[in-house]
Amino acid sequence: MLREYYDIEWGMPVRDERGLFERLSLEAFQSGLSWSTILRKRPAFRIAFAEFEPDAVAAFTEKDVERLLGDAGIVRNRAKILATIANAAATIQLREDVGLVDFIWSFQPSATPVPGPGEPVITQSAESLALSKALRKRGFVFVGPTTMYALMEAIGMVDAHPVGSHRRGSSGVWTGRV
Repeated sequence: MLREYYDIEWGMPVRDERGLFERLSLEAFQSGLSWSTILRKRPAFRIAFAEFEPDAVAAFTEKDVERLLGDAGIVRNRAKILATIANAAATIQLREDVGLVDFIWSFQPSATPVPGPGEPVITQSAESLALSKALRKRGFVFVGPTTMYALMEAIGMVDAHPVGSHRRGSSGVWTGRV
């Protein structure tokens, strides 16, 4: 499951609001947990959170929160559930300005890391810190700089695949720009 995710999905560009909101939400839920836990539960998360449609999630009530807290198929953390609902509302608000996709992608760095095999893994950057601060100003929560760096990797904004990996450059975002 993890191998398939990393070989097919991780690091590929995500440039639609629903897809980006889903990734943002799942990265927040992953905080403090293994990614494999989140990936195994992703189908249940999609059902529980209305396929991550921001308008639907923003309309969740306390009754929905209680329903989610009783759903063994997802991570039952009240703070993360409330953060997802708050982030849906913030996503809707952001539409009035630039929109979630353009806002997040505006923090793409001018260069991507060039990690060699076995080198230490970068967990945050100046851009992920700036993105974190900017999202917080816009009402988003659970968007710390490490979580935002993980998002940037997951959506292809940075290419964290090691040099020599068969996946390095596969997103097309950094072709010729490394």
